[in-house]
Order: sequence, then C-alpha cells, then structure tokens
Amino acid sequence: MRQLSETIAGVAPSATMAMSNRTKEMIASGIDVIGLAVGEPDFATPAHITQAAIDALNRGETHYAPSRGIPELTNAVADKLKNENHIPATQKQIMVTAGAKDAIRITMMAMLNKGDEVVVIDPSWVSYEPCVQIAGGRAVHYSLNADFQVDESIYEVITDKTKMIIVNSPSNPTGSVLGRSSLRLIADACMDHDLFCLSDEIYEKLVYGKEHVSIATVGDMHERTITINGFSKAYAMTGWRLGYLAAPLDVIPAMDKVMQHSVGCVNTFAMWGGVAALQGDQSCVEEMRKEFERRKKFVIGRLAGMGLRTAPAEGAFYAFINVGGDDVATANLWLDKAHVAPTPGTAFGAPGWLRISYAASMERLEEAMNRIESVM
Repeated sequence: MRQLSETIAGVAPSATMAMSNRTKEMIASGIDVIGLAVGEPDFATPAHITQAAIDALNRGETHYAPSRGIPELTNAVADKLKNENHIPATQKQIMVTAGAKDAIRITMMAMLNKGDEVVVIDPSWVSYEPCVQIAGGRAVHYSLNADFQVDESIYEVITDKTKMIIVNSPSNPTGSVLGRSSLRLIADACMDHDLFCLSDEIYEKLVYGKEHVSIATVGDMHERTITINGFSKAYAMTGWRLGYLAAPLDVIPAMDKVMQHSVGCVNTFAMWGGVAALQGDQSCVEEMRKEFERRKKFVIGRLAGMGLRTAPAEGAFYAFINVGGDDVATANLWLDKAHVAPTPGTAFGAPGWLRISYAASMERLEEAMNRIESVM
C-alpha cells in the first residue's frame, strides 16, 4: 500500500460525524432515529439574510472576492466587535473564513511551528486537537474543575514549548460559560508566559442567565488574542460556511497567505448574507435563543428526573450528561435500543459523559426523552 501522510494518520476521525453517518444509515434503512449528535440549529435561515444573498446573486456577485473578505463584511465585523464585544479591532484585523472551523485551521497553520504546544481545555470540541496536529503542533490537555471553571492549576500544563491556549465559552460540549475569574486566570497565564489565546465565541449569542465576556477585553489581551466567531449557530447558517476572525495586526499577513493558497476567498454572495445578518434586525436571534432556552429547561428537567446529572447548561444548545462507566457503550445502547443518537464524551476528552443537542423540535425532544427513559 502506498504511504500516506503520517500526520493525517495520527488524527482521529470526527466522532460527531461518525455518529451522524451511522444515524443516517439507520434512517435510510427505515429506522426512526432521533439524531441529537450534531450541533445544528433546526431553524431556517432568517428570510432577510437569504434575500440579501439572492439579491447579490442577481447583481452578479459571483466572482472572486478579496482573500480577507469583501470590505462591506470586514467593516461590519469590526463594528460588531467594537460595539457588542468591546474589542478594539479595525477592519484591517478582520478575515472572513469558510466557517469558524476554517478560522481555527487558518490560525493554527499561520501560527504554529513543529512541536509547539497548544493548551486545550477539556471537555473540548472534537476538532481543536486535529487542527493543532495538522499544523504540526501538539495538544496538551487541561481539565476544567468540578465547577467547570479554570483555576491556578492551569499553570501546571504550561511549558517553554507552549504557544497558545484555546478558550471556548460558551462551551461545546458542556454548555458552561467561563466566569470572569477563569478568564482572568487564563489572561494572566498568557501574559506571564507570552502566549497567544484563541477564543472561540461561536455560541456567544446563545447564553441563558449568564454574561458572555470576550477574553480579548481582559487587560491587554486584545494584543495577543485571536477572536473567532461566525454565523452558523446564532443565525442558523450552518450550510453557508461563513465565519470570521479578528487577530493582532502583525498576525493577519500570515493568515492571509494561508487563505490565498487554500480556500482563496469565501463564497462571495454568501458574504452579502453575512452583512445582512450583522446589520439587520436582530430580533430573529433573540427568538431562536428563547426557544433554545425553553428546550433546555425541558431536556435538563427530564434528565434530572431520570437521575442523570448534567453540566451547567448556561449557553450553546447541548446537554452534557454524566452517565458514568463506558460512555461509548451507553451511546450505542441509546442508539441501538432507544434509537436516539448522542455523542460519546470520550470524543471530547470526557469519558463517562454523553452530549446531546436540543436543537430539535419539542415534539422530537419529548419523544427522545421518553425513549431514553425507557432504556435507562
């Protein structure tokens, strides 16, 4: 057999997509499976956003765009970050990417050298470590404490090879939100050891009774933070593949090189949809957030009634469930016997836990809870 990339051979496939693929196979065979493994809003993209893209198509906005994105969108992102997040980023510090995941990939490719270490805070999203590995770096894992917060022990995982700390708040998979004290500790560690911080804030608008704080606003962290966000979760635009990043000005040229020699530029007419999303009526976002909160209360309440403990569901749209023991076996039990598809916590660096998404209709969530209860 021909030899392939050793780097890619060492990367684990996505457990989320593996469960999703198995779910689709079962559905194709006629089994009524409730898929709660993938984090995708079940709402349609708001009409004014879709119309903006249609209008752009009709205007002929179908050609290559600047590699960092059309100026209308990079300016809109800069304004959003300044006004909503209080991050002092200029238009020159913005890059539009093919989704937030692409922004993470570009960051790693532009910033890591072979052997550089990146601190990944567990439980963590499944693609952080692979992005680090593909760029030649090494992920070093740090676990949140029992309150799903950061404490002084984060200093114990920092070495002379550490280059970056990844922050994800609200968190996928836990739904927890890092408090100001946790962010201050991470900021102090970055400043004490001259580290960068990648802050993935894709779920920032889906918060329930908590405050979202961008770590770039803590002290002088804007000088060493890459803030990543996008349109998929808040605006139900997963298939649009539209995200963005804000980075220190001296980092942007390296990121631009990665973009120029890979994706080239983001879908042009989709970017006009992004402009409409940021500059248009935001009531659609709040309507979806309220519905997610209603579903959250239902799901967490039903799970508690089954005696299942969950992580603090303060943001995003996930219930992270402590099932104890072999989480992979429990996930397969739920899928095979209850026909409900979760994602094993092992995929997120948290054995003994399962993640389910409540980005599904109340009718399907009610049925899912009934099925889960029948096998528990």
